[in-house]
Amino acid sequence: MNDLSCEELQQRVKDLEKHNRLLQKKLERSESNRQQLENSHEIQSKLLNRTIQGLEKSRAEAEARSQELEDAFNNLQMMQAKLIEYEKMSALGVLVAGIAHEINNPVSFIHGNIHYAYSYVQNLVDMLSLYQKIYPEPDGQIKAKMEELEIDFIVSDLLQLLNSIKTGSDRIRDIVLGLRTFSRLDEAEYKKANLHDGLNSTLMLLQHRLKAHGDFPGITVIKHYGKLPRIPCFAGQLNQVFMNILVNAIDAIEERYAQQTTDKNQQNPGCIRINTSIADAKWVRIAIADNGLGMSEEIQQKIFNPFFTTKPVGKGTGLGMAISYQIIIEKHGGKLDCFSQLAQGTEFVIYIPLSR
Repeated sequence: MNDLSCEELQQRVKDLEKHNRLLQKKLERSESNRQQLENSHEIQSKLLNRTIQGLEKSRAEAEARSQELEDAFNNLQMMQAKLIEYEKMSALGVLVAGIAHEINNPVSFIHGNIHYAYSYVQNLVDMLSLYQKIYPEPDGQIKAKMEELEIDFIVSDLLQLLNSIKTGSDRIRDIVLGLRTFSRLDEAEYKKANLHDGLNSTLMLLQHRLKAHGDFPGITVIKHYGKLPRIPCFAGQLNQVFMNILVNAIDAIEERYAQQTTDKNQQNPGCIRINTSIADAKWVRIAIADNGLGMSEEIQQKIFNPFFTTKPVGKGTGLGMAISYQIIIEKHGGKLDCFSQLAQGTEFVIYIPLSR
């Protein structure tokens, strides 16, 4: 290699220094660009995170709002159904009271006149007996007519007929009284009432489902009524509760009957027990128990939920026990408990405060 001159070396150094300066500037520019890119990426990451957080918050708010709307819709449906059920019960009460009033007038007329009719017939029978005593041998034509009409049979049967008519009249009058007691339109407000009257009137309305007929062995009702004072309550609404519980008890027994043979049903007939008592100084206790199919623990936990029913479509709305629970808890400040075992039966226990 030829030796470079001093001037050439100096020139070479200058060129290297110049080239180094250019490289340094490019390096600085690259570093600046790198920092700008990092800053830009950080800003974009922050913006992206904020956007994601905003979207998540919006989604959570939308879900919460959707749940609120769903709850509001379900509550609205429940309230509408309850209003319909209350309207039905109110309309039923008006109808029952109207029918009871209309039937009561002619029944009172019949019932009031039976006594006089019986008295008049008895007088005629006494007169005929006296006539036969004084004139034991009547005219041949009269004797023939008496034999033709079978007077002796008519006299004995006529009094029995009048007794049967009186018994039927008493039964109709009791039914009318039960209808009026059950509807209790005159007791819509909160006031003292006899709970036993409400239970008896409800049982009277359900009598057709309790009687034995054909292969149906019937359902026995055993009442153990304690000595209760008149209880401040909404009597008509309590009757609705009694009706719902008793109908459920009858349904449960009928379902058990349907799953068993006729002989087994005859050996173990259905039974509903009603016990009333003063639980303590504050509460009246009404227990209604049946020996029907019973319920599982899972069903017991849902029994008071609105729209829950174990009955087939068209037979139950799922509101009877929910409304009963509301009537006892909210309207009366009481308690309503359910105890049940599969294949053993179910018991509903109602507590009503003695005073409020």
